[in-house]
Amino acid sequence: MKYLILIYGNAETRQVWDSLPVEQRSAGLDAYAKLTADLAASGELIANAALAQPSAAKSVTVSEGEVVVSDGPFAEVKEYLAGIYLIECDSERRAIETAARVPEARFMRVEVRPVVELSDFL
Repeated sequence: MKYLILIYGNAETRQVWDSLPVEQRSAGLDAYAKLTADLAASGELIANAALAQPSAAKSVTVSEGEVVVSDGPFAEVKEYLAGIYLIECDSERRAIETAARVPEARFMRVEVRPVVELSDFL
């Protein structure tokens, strides 16, 4: 089964990250590199990505056939999506174990959500 691991952040956690000594930030990045390498080696990794700050987002809607693009996220939020892992593994338990390895899981929310196939809606 495929699972999407959603990593959330907020302005406060970003400030904490930015204020960490270089050694601690390096250790955090090393933890991500190890997680990514382990998932790739096990064949569970489909994709992963870090996302730009919400201020770089564009909201796209279509109104009366016209594409409307707005700057920034659609709604003001306290938390924002900071990154993702898309994995394929044998169980929800394994997906949760993987999410627990995300460094932010110690102080922020990391969500595990099953991915449904479009054929599931037919």
